[in-house]
Amino acid sequence: MVDELQSLSLPERVKYIRRNIIAAGSDVKQRFPVLKYQNAIGLGILLFALFSMAVVSALYLNQQIPWWLCLILNALCLSLAHEIEHDLIHSLYFKKNRFMYHLMMALVWIVRPSSANPWARKTLHLKHHQYSGSELDIEERALSNGTRWGVLRLLMTADLMVAMAVVAWQDKDKGDRLGMVMTGIKAFFPVAMLTWGLWYLFLLVHGVDAAAALLSMPIAWSTGAQALIGDLDILVVVLIGPNILWSFCLHFVSSNMHYHGDVEHNNLLQQTQVMNPWWLWPLQLFCFNFGSTHSIHHFVVNEPFYIRQLTAAKAHRVMREMGVRFNDYGSFSRANRWKSTG
Repeated sequence: MVDELQSLSLPERVKYIRRNIIAAGSDVKQRFPVLKYQNAIGLGILLFALFSMAVVSALYLNQQIPWWLCLILNALCLSLAHEIEHDLIHSLYFKKNRFMYHLMMALVWIVRPSSANPWARKTLHLKHHQYSGSELDIEERALSNGTRWGVLRLLMTADLMVAMAVVAWQDKDKGDRLGMVMTGIKAFFPVAMLTWGLWYLFLLVHGVDAAAALLSMPIAWSTGAQALIGDLDILVVVLIGPNILWSFCLHFVSSNMHYHGDVEHNNLLQQTQVMNPWWLWPLQLFCFNFGSTHSIHHFVVNEPFYIRQLTAAKAHRVMREMGVRFNDYGSFSRANRWKSTG
């Protein structure tokens, strides 16, 4: 039976995978009728994430929980907010109610200020599906796809604005460079730029403090400066730090599970792999199991993220049968290429 399935043509394989994923989703929806209330579920998940962040932050501010627990819990909430944003980009909630749609887009942006604004990202993400794995796939190139692993790729994975600058520098055509710069400005100005500026200011202040202490020359900050540093510390714990943690985990997983550079156009079997080894779970935790389920999304884009979680086992079985790769660690050394460069 497996040999017979693998003898199918590429379009037939893709159709077979899609048919089975859709069938698995339909089965889940029939067993749990509440899933038909898609708009309410999406809004409810977002409000739950926002409310949880508010409660956790309040507990930290009232010294009921330590800073590290606040940062971790808020990062987990951001993983939910990101999934909602991704679903919104594909118009899966309030498609006919533009006020609610844009309100939800604004809410996810408020709690994820380190990211591109969601309206700009929508254009880039839809282009990602159209040209996945090619030079036109700016979204994944900005996550370091196609760049060999090293310090530069690590910096690109950690900071999207650094990544966009590197991608623009890599473009040989001046027009492409200018276009990339303008794309970055449109996506990150002013909110993300301010957020990352505050993050680097936080690192600088505490780095200088640590260096001065090591040299036995502690800095005597003024009362006003101490107050500002205290406010910055709080902002990093409740919002900026969780954004840094969540985004790094997501970008690391996403940038390594997508193929780039030698992917055949519209060949869904080559666009992604399933990455779900046990050792990746600490990162998967902060991006809602992205490495295991995002490949499913490439085949069926119009199902919410929580449906993919429920149908992953069945989807993985047919994807494996049809030739989708699982845990192809060689892609780390191939700079995301599908084929070995020898």
